[in-house]
Amino acid sequence: MSLNEDALRSALEELAGARLQSLRGADGIATIVLDVGGMDRMERDRLEMAVRDAARKAGAQDVRLAMTAEKRQRRIIAVGSGKGGVGKSTLSANLAVAMARLGRKVGLVDADIYGPSQPRLLATEGRRPEAEGNKMIPVPSPFGVPMLSMGHLVQPGQAIAWRGPMAGNALGQLIDAHWGDAEIIVVDLPPGTGDVQLTMLQKHKPAGAVIVSTPQDLALMDATRAIGLFEQGQVPLIGLVENMAGYICPHCGEESDPFGIGGAEAAAKTMNLPFLGRVPLDLTIRRDSDAGHPPAAGEGPQAEAFATIARGVLRWLDGQG
Repeated sequence: MSLNEDALRSALEELAGARLQSLRGADGIATIVLDVGGMDRMERDRLEMAVRDAARKAGAQDVRLAMTAEKRQRRIIAVGSGKGGVGKSTLSANLAVAMARLGRKVGLVDADIYGPSQPRLLATEGRRPEAEGNKMIPVPSPFGVPMLSMGHLVQPGQAIAWRGPMAGNALGQLIDAHWGDAEIIVVDLPPGTGDVQLTMLQKHKPAGAVIVSTPQDLALMDATRAIGLFEQGQVPLIGLVENMAGYICPHCGEESDPFGIGGAEAAAKTMNLPFLGRVPLDLTIRRDSDAGHPPAAGEGPQAEAFATIARGVLRWLDGQG
C-alpha cells in the first residue's frame, strides 16, 4: 500500500487543524510537523497517537513526527485582480472562511478603501472596532474570521475622497491591528495597480498573492497586469482562480458559459503558475453573499469550490515552511 498524501493531509487537517505546520511524503515516509504550543502532556500524547494512526491508515510505512511549540510567523495573503467586477471580494471572504473551516486561524482585511464590501459579505455591517492603545481590535464575524474594513469606520454609503497617502495610511492601520492568534491575514485588495497596491507591496510584504479573473480574454489581459505588479514587487504568486466559470440555468438545468470557460486555467499553464480552481456563476453564491452568509460556510458544490481553492493556498503556504 503506497502513501496517499492527499488523504493523509485531509485526515490531519481534521485532527490537528491549525496545528499542522507541514507534511511531506516520500518513499512511504510521512514527515509531519505539529505545533503543540499551549497543550499539556496528555493532550500532546493523544494527538501524537491519533496522527500516527492516521498516517499508517494512509499507507505510511514510517512516520517521522516533530512537535514544536514555536509560534508561527503571521503571513499575509493578498487577493488581487487587474480590474473590478470579477468577484475578488467574494473570493477573498470565502477563501478566509474556507481556511478557517480547515482549522487555520485567519483574519480578513478589506483593503478596498474606496469601495469596502466585506462588512456586507461577512455580516458585520454597523459594527465598529474597539481600540487598545493605538491599535484597532478586529471585529469578530459569525464565521470565525475576525476582520477590519473601512466599512466599519464610516457611515454606509459615505464617499471616501482620499488621496493616495491617506489611503495607504488607512491600510496600514487595518493591517497593523491586534490580530491575536491569527496566523494568516487575507487582504482583499482594490482592483488595479494603484497606490494602495504599491503600499501593500512596499510596507507589508505579502507572503504570496492569489489572482482572480473571469475566463474571457479582456479580464485575463487585466489579470496579467496585476501579475506583473506582484512580480515587480517580488511577491510570490500562489496561483490563479477562475471566477464566474459556467452557469447552470435554475429552471431548465442547461449549462452555458456566458464568459467562456478555461481561460484562466490556460493562462496559468502558459505562465507556469498553479491553477487553484474555478467558481461557477451561481445564483446561490450571489444571493447568499448579499445576505451576509458566505457559501463557504455551508455545504454543497459551492462550498466545495471555495474549499478546493483554500486547500491549494494552504498547501502552498505549508510548502514555504
